[in-house]
Amino acid sequence: MDAARAPLLASVLCLLAAAAALPAASAARAFFVFGDSLVDNGNNNYLLTTARADAPPYGIDFPTHRATGRFSNGLNIPDIISEHLGAEPALPYLSPELRGEKLLVGANFASAGVGILNDTGIQFVREHRQDRRPAARLYELGARQVVVTGTGPLGCVPAELALHSQSGECAADLMRAVNLFNPQLVDMVRGLNRALGADVFVTANTLRINFDYLNNPQKYGFTNVQVACCGQGPYNGIGLCTAASNVCANRDVFAFWDAFHPTERANRIIVGQFMHGDTDYMHPVNLSTMLAMDRERL
Repeated sequence: MDAARAPLLASVLCLLAAAAALPAASAARAFFVFGDSLVDNGNNNYLLTTARADAPPYGIDFPTHRATGRFSNGLNIPDIISEHLGAEPALPYLSPELRGEKLLVGANFASAGVGILNDTGIQFVREHRQDRRPAARLYELGARQVVVTGTGPLGCVPAELALHSQSGECAADLMRAVNLFNPQLVDMVRGLNRALGADVFVTANTLRINFDYLNNPQKYGFTNVQVACCGQGPYNGIGLCTAASNVCANRDVFAFWDAFHPTERANRIIVGQFMHGDTDYMHPVNLSTMLAMDRERL
């Protein structure tokens, strides 16, 4: 496997487990995040890994204008969900600041390349083959509101376009894999909810959410949904985003920040559907409805 393709395979494994867990109703909700570089907010800063986003131009549009370990020009998906919750972002699991009252906010366990443990990805595949309900373990640990994201348009990211595309078409083999996986994820979650007798687990149709703006960019204010804002080579999809890379002047009109990850603007569109999308996007309910049901139980 070539180095450029390896991070994409890791993202597939991580996205299967990407989740936002909000435990049972209480005065303050704790927010826990599991996943890969799409939701990592700095764990890899503390790890010996090449999957890092702790140097410019990452963070160019973050409130501090500094690289934080988020694979974004600014805020990522968990940050924006926290905004909707009216809470500060959960700190990285490995941050030395995660102690005391900060623990009540929650914690972010995501790691780019799923690298908190060296064998995390391998272990996930092994467990998923043996137990088709690994997410049930979150329920056993007390999680009562869990969003599980489906796999997005992996074949359409700039890295894949740079490797395989002649005229901007998405990589067909990866899109076939996505279209096979996502319906099975929804079926698995439905089975979990039936077994638990409650809609604890919610699936997010990230493929459809992404395709809304990829197929109709003008509606969402994008002028470019194929070329990464930061990078080099075809589609700016070759190699890493570094200080030596091309960087677009207006990140708000680009859907992709680097070879694999959305811009903050795209992340805001994604979270908007998480919060308010109908059943074509969120099944069986969206996050706003889930939180309203939680308040009614108080």
